[in-house]
Amino acid sequence: MMSPILTILSYVCLCAGVQSVHQVSWLPCHFTDEHVFLDADGHTRTEHVPRDAVLQFGPTGNPPANPRAVTFLVTGSKLDLRRFLEGAEAEQLECELRRYSTKGVHDISWPVQGAGGQEHNRWFSCTLGHANGLFKVTGFLRHPSDLPPPERQEYHSWPAIGDGETLVTSVAMVIKTQPPAVRAALGSAQKLHCRFSVDHKGPNATVEWHRRRRGEVTRLFSHAARSGVAAGGGVALRGLASGDASYDLPFAEVRSEASYICSVSVPPLLGSLEIDLHIEEAPRVSLNIGPALSLPEGGEQKVSCHAEGYYPLDVEIVWHVQDAAAAAASGRRVGAPLPKELQNVLLSSHRHNQDQTYSLTSFFYLEARAEASGRLFTCSVSHPALRMPVKKSFVLTVEESSDWMLKLLGGLVLVSLLSVLFLLLSYLHSARRRFVQKKPY
Repeated sequence: MMSPILTILSYVCLCAGVQSVHQVSWLPCHFTDEHVFLDADGHTRTEHVPRDAVLQFGPTGNPPANPRAVTFLVTGSKLDLRRFLEGAEAEQLECELRRYSTKGVHDISWPVQGAGGQEHNRWFSCTLGHANGLFKVTGFLRHPSDLPPPERQEYHSWPAIGDGETLVTSVAMVIKTQPPAVRAALGSAQKLHCRFSVDHKGPNATVEWHRRRRGEVTRLFSHAARSGVAAGGGVALRGLASGDASYDLPFAEVRSEASYICSVSVPPLLGSLEIDLHIEEAPRVSLNIGPALSLPEGGEQKVSCHAEGYYPLDVEIVWHVQDAAAAAASGRRVGAPLPKELQNVLLSSHRHNQDQTYSLTSFFYLEARAEASGRLFTCSVSHPALRMPVKKSFVLTVEESSDWMLKLLGGLVLVSLLSVLFLLLSYLHSARRRFVQKKPY
């Protein structure tokens, strides 16, 4: 939880107008600190401590925006973290800061030295995400330190950071993806975005892509800048020099649905971002009857609504009924009767198609009653791949028994007349033949 002062300052900063990240000088952040200790049994335990923090941009010596919070002052470097944020407004950003451990690697010097030539650095990761899921950016903040490097991994003895302390940092490396979640239709081509930047030229960068599906991790691509050795495919080697490590997926299938992990290593830093690829294929919806159905009173008809070829499995099919005239007037007047959901509806089991999509049928047996004539029956199909439900409708016309009796009698009379006419024509034809045979030559 943020302190009241930080909350007020955040509100003032974020509501001072529609300012982009290039116009604001600081952002409120959640800083998850770590306290490592030995428990009574001698086991190492880590306690995560949430703290108030500010990510502030500007030169060294700038006063902190919130004197009570931990201030991460990002000074100028070749990397401006804000230019990776696509001009998003400050209130759209979520900021999280953490300590970063180099896993005991302290003998690798970062090529860009700190003020005074300090070679040892304390590292922090800063993740900035768009509230609407448009992008995610992770930057590594380098804080030069005069303290000697620890004899073992840093997390065993993190240096304490006091409330109100200001840490002067610079951005050493940035890795970005947009968006971190991708929805793809079957057969579509997708580019999984991953870009990185480092604060010095010719970094010893290793880029890798992995796919994690149902607990199984598969390496798709790797490239080491120093050796030039590449394995796998999907990434244009020409783009790596400019920091474009995007992965091309030429044809999305159901089995393509997975988490794709883009990793960039520039020792002693390792950054990775996940992109969740979701396959969504909309159902094709059809009825087993046309838009108009005529039945005799008391007749019965099986009515089916088919949803075919959809993915994922979660589909919903609902039947509604209302007066056709009321349905036509519902868009023109207030208070028109609402459609009622049918209750006597049955569902088939899900059918698994060869392309791994699914199909489902919803059906009911319609009994033609006189009072049901003129009603509009609508099948509504909802699915995550649809922005709006797909609806298919038909109008029922019930013909009364008397009408059918009249039509039946009329049909019988017509058949009788045709039969008499046929017999008469047959008789005339036979008589003419006899007359012709008796005629003398």
